[in-house]
Amino acid sequence: MTTAVTDTPAATPPASEKTTPPPKLRRRAPAVRLALHRYFRELGRHKLLSTVAVLAPALGNTSHYVPPLIVADLVGRVMAGEALSRQLAVPYLVVFVAALLGGQALWRLGIHCLNRVDALGIERLYVDGMDALLAKDAAFFHENFAGSLTKRVLSFASRFEDFVDIISFQILGQLLPLTFACVVLWRYDPWLVAVMLGMVVVTAAVVAPLIRRRQALVDEREEAWARLSGHVSDVLSNIDAVRTHAAELREGAEHRRRVAESRRLTLLSWDYHNLRIDTVVAPLSVLANGVGLVLALVVAARPGGPGVAAVIVVVAYFAQANQILFEFNQIYRGLERSITEAAQFTELLLDDPAVLDPESPVPVGPDRAGVRLEGVRFTHGGQDEPLFDGLDLTIAPGERVGLVGRSGGGKTTIIRLLLRLMDVDSGRILVGGQDISRMSQADLRGLIAYVPQDPVMFHRTLRENIAFGRPDATGDEIRAAAGAAHVLEFVDGLPLGFDTLVGERGVKLSGGQRQRVAIARAILRDAPILLLDEATSALDSQSEAHIQQALWTLMEGRTAIAVAHRLSTVAGMDRLVVLDRGRVAEEGTHAELLAAGNGYADLWRRQSGGFLTG
Repeated sequence: MTTAVTDTPAATPPASEKTTPPPKLRRRAPAVRLALHRYFRELGRHKLLSTVAVLAPALGNTSHYVPPLIVADLVGRVMAGEALSRQLAVPYLVVFVAALLGGQALWRLGIHCLNRVDALGIERLYVDGMDALLAKDAAFFHENFAGSLTKRVLSFASRFEDFVDIISFQILGQLLPLTFACVVLWRYDPWLVAVMLGMVVVTAAVVAPLIRRRQALVDEREEAWARLSGHVSDVLSNIDAVRTHAAELREGAEHRRRVAESRRLTLLSWDYHNLRIDTVVAPLSVLANGVGLVLALVVAARPGGPGVAAVIVVVAYFAQANQILFEFNQIYRGLERSITEAAQFTELLLDDPAVLDPESPVPVGPDRAGVRLEGVRFTHGGQDEPLFDGLDLTIAPGERVGLVGRSGGGKTTIIRLLLRLMDVDSGRILVGGQDISRMSQADLRGLIAYVPQDPVMFHRTLRENIAFGRPDATGDEIRAAAGAAHVLEFVDGLPLGFDTLVGERGVKLSGGQRQRVAIARAILRDAPILLLDEATSALDSQSEAHIQQALWTLMEGRTAIAVAHRLSTVAGMDRLVVLDRGRVAEEGTHAELLAAGNGYADLWRRQSGGFLTG
C-alpha cells in the first residue's frame, strides 16, 4: 500500500539544528542600532530629496485639518444669524477646495521625491550588503545557509522602503498635523490640548509593555522563517542527493514541520496584536472621543465662548487624533517588521571577518612565485589540538611539488592557507618573500590559479565560466585555453556552444566536464603560482592522460603545488612532500621515496595493486 505524502509523520529536527543555535538576534540592541544608522545614513545622502519626501506628505495631511475650521466658521456665522449667500459661501468654498487640492499636490510631490529616495537607498543598500558579505571569510559561509543569507541581505535593502514610508506618511505625517491641531485647540481652551495629548500618552504607556512582549514573539517568528528558508535552500541545492536517497517524503515532512512552526509563531504574534493590543486601544479611543465631546460642549456653552464652531472643530480633531492611537500600533508593527529584518542582517556585521586586509598592504614584489611556510601553527575551528604545530616547508620559484599522504594529513589545508581563505594561528606564510598577511587578499589571489577537486560553476555561459578569472580575455584566448584543457571535445555537442548556460552549479555538465572547465579557467588565468587540489580526480583514464599533458605544459616556468591521493598523477613532480597528521613525514623525488622504503613506498605499492587499503 502506498503511503500518501500527507500521512508521513513529521520528521524530528536535524542533529545540526539541535546542537547549533538557530540564527537569532542574540545581540538585538546593537544590531538594531546599526540597522537604524545605515537607514538614516541613506536618508542623509540625499538631503533635499529626503526633506521634501518626509515633509510634503505631512504638510498635505495638515491641510486636511483646515476644512473643519472652514466648516465650523461658516456654521458659526449662520448660527449667529448671517444669511447664507453666494458672497458668504464662495470664499469658504474656494479655501475649502484649495486646502484639499493643495494637500493632494503636496502628497504627489512627496511621493515623487520619496520614490527616488527609496530607489536610490535600496540600490545603495543592495550594494553595501553584498560588499559586506563578500568581505566575510570562508568560515562564515560554512556556518550560514546560503538561502538564509540571501533572504537577510535582500530584506535589509528592501525594508528600507517600508522604513522611509512609515517615517514620511505615518510618523511625521501624523505629528505635524497633531501639532497644528494642538495650536488650534489651545486657542479654544488649553485643557482640550492637555486631554487630547494626555490620552495619547496614557494609551502609549499602557500599550508599551504589550508591544515589548509582542516583539519577543516577532523575534521567534523571524527566527523560524530564517530556519525555513535555510532548509528550502539546503534541499534545492542538494536535490540530486535527496532524490538518489529517496528522501523526498522525509524532506517534505521536515519542510511541513518547519512551515507549521512558522505558521504557529506567526499566528501567535498576530493574535497577540489583535486580542491584546487592539482590545486595549479601542476602549481608550472611544473614551477619548467621548471626553473630547463633553469638553467641547462645555467650552462652547461658556459665555463668550466659541459656540458651535468649537464643537465641530474639537470633535473632528479628537477623532483624527484618536485615529493615531490605532495607527500607532500599525506604525510600530511596520517598524518592528522592517527593523527586525534589517537587524537580522546587520547582526552579521557586528563581528569583523576573521581574515582582513592590512591597513597598508605591501605591494607585490618582483619575486612572485616562491612559497615558504615558517613555523606555521593552525587549528581548525571546533578542534582542540592543532593540525600544524611549527610546520616548515619551502617551495622554490618554478618548483613543482606534490602533496601526498593519507586523508586528514593537512594537504588541502595548506592550499586553503596559501589562498588565505583562513589565517594561521602563529608563524607565517611567505609568497615571493612577502608575508601574505601583509598583502591584500586580491593581490595575493591574483598570483594564484586554483583548480579545486569540486570545481565551482556559475549559472552562466560556458564562455563566462572559463573567463571568470580573467574576464578581459579575448575569444581566441578563451578558445585556446579550452582547447588545451580538452573542453573543445564537448563544446560542439552543447546547444549554443560556448554560449550555453551550464545551469546552477554546472548541473548540465558532467563531473569530468566541469573539471576540464576549471582547468581551462586556470590555464587562461596564467598566474605564476598554480594550486591543484585533485584536479584530475573526476576524469577517466584517457581524458586524464590528455589533461595531464596540458597541466605539465601549464606548470612550465610556474610554481606548482598539487594535492593528490592518486600518486601516479604526481609521480613526475620535482619533489613530493608526504604529510602525516600535520607534519612532513618524508620528502624527495618519487624515486628517492621509493628507495627509502617508508610510508610513501607502502602507499605506492598498495595503489599499484589497484586498491588503497586502510
